Amino acid sequence: MSIESLTIDLGLISLLLLVGMVLRAKVQFLQKLFIPASFIAGILGLTFGPNGLGFLPFSDMIADYPTVLIAVVFAAIPIGAAKIKWKEKFSKVRNMWFYSMTLTLLMWPAGLLFTYLLLDHIWTLPTGFGFALGAGFLGGHGTAAAVGEVFNAQGWEEITDIGYTAATVGLLAAVVGGLAIIKRNTRREQTSFLSDFDNLPEDLRTGLIKKEDRTSSGTDTVSSSTVDPLFFHAAIIGGAVVISYFLQQLLSGWFPDLSFPLLSLAFIIGLLVQFGLRRTQTDYYVDKRVVTRIGGTATDLIVVFGITSINLAIVADYAVPLIVMFVLGVLWAYAIFHFIAPRVFHQNWFENGIFGFGWSTGTVAMGVALLRIVDPDSESTTLDDYALGYAGMVPVEVAIITFGPVLIIAGMGMPFMAALFILWIVLFLGSARAGWLMPKGALKRRFNK
Repeated sequence: MSIESLTIDLGLISLLLLVGMVLRAKVQFLQKLFIPASFIAGILGLTFGPNGLGFLPFSDMIADYPTVLIAVVFAAIPIGAAKIKWKEKFSKVRNMWFYSMTLTLLMWPAGLLFTYLLLDHIWTLPTGFGFALGAGFLGGHGTAAAVGEVFNAQGWEEITDIGYTAATVGLLAAVVGGLAIIKRNTRREQTSFLSDFDNLPEDLRTGLIKKEDRTSSGTDTVSSSTVDPLFFHAAIIGGAVVISYFLQQLLSGWFPDLSFPLLSLAFIIGLLVQFGLRRTQTDYYVDKRVVTRIGGTATDLIVVFGITSINLAIVADYAVPLIVMFVLGVLWAYAIFHFIAPRVFHQNWFENGIFGFGWSTGTVAMGVALLRIVDPDSESTTLDDYALGYAGMVPVEVAIITFGPVLIIAGMGMPFMAALFILWIVLFLGSARAGWLMPKGALKRRFNK
């Protein structure tokens, strides 16, 4: 790969993102569907790129960028995080933690369940086909790339494209399905802060924020006479990623039969970096808002590169089983929202639940987008609770991404799937016994307004 190829790839992606922003700001159809600019840019890249009409001269590396970019996202998660006093916060965030665990433990094995019970009896499918549903819906394009990396090493290169397709369809399902759910429940008076879906703030529709409504994305923590504050934060994350890369190469040399996803190592190194910052009392100079913006930038790039690099020929080969799996996946995600969310959350159940639906189909970014529609002034504590609860859930997610493909390749996909379902059942029964869930009487009154 040459510097010219990297420059052209990033330049074209940047132009596509700008075009996506303009289309979102000007085209009412896209505004009504709240389609993200990154999704629009990805569809344009797929249409006019090498896998479509061939007008845009992307390099052969476009499918590899998400693997590195998702490492940036996971390395950024622990860096700059505030110290949590769990004894004081647990009672507040426990239900969000349980709901996050529910989505993780039920969505990841869902595709395997559909495959083992139905799809494998009708079609001949590659190993790991069902695992791509959770990777794409819950994890997104970056996680699909990380999971695909493991399967690619075993010769099943189709899984990456299937995962990218799942992530793309999941984004669309989150938008269309989420808006339909919001409209219906607004009429049923289940929303806490939104009474009229048709009168939403203009910035939510166009994606452009008025001057008087703008907020800061971060604070300068170091003097620009030494180094630019933005680069300072990027350097910390970049350092964590490159250390993770060298560690991956080292471990692969020691254990050639095993695969070590870069994002998993990046998360671990990110934890160690944050620990070091706290021990040296330099975490004060890290602004979490800036770190989040860097991770958000990487996420946008992941979506565009991921959609652009989809191999349509592979998608066409598995079109029918993919459609069946995606339909079942969306129904599964809706069932979790409809039956579990009202029983988990004592306050603002719909806001918490719609965030979870967006997350379980179109990643956390779409969950936030749907939440902003029903809670435009951030009156609920959904995101705060999620941020705190995520710290207790992400090790499970990383373990699934790391060991799931290995177990599936080893022929232990069914025990792995069963273990996740059993773990959720244990958590559910424990939560019910501990009194975390809504009493039946209160639940009935909630829907009899």
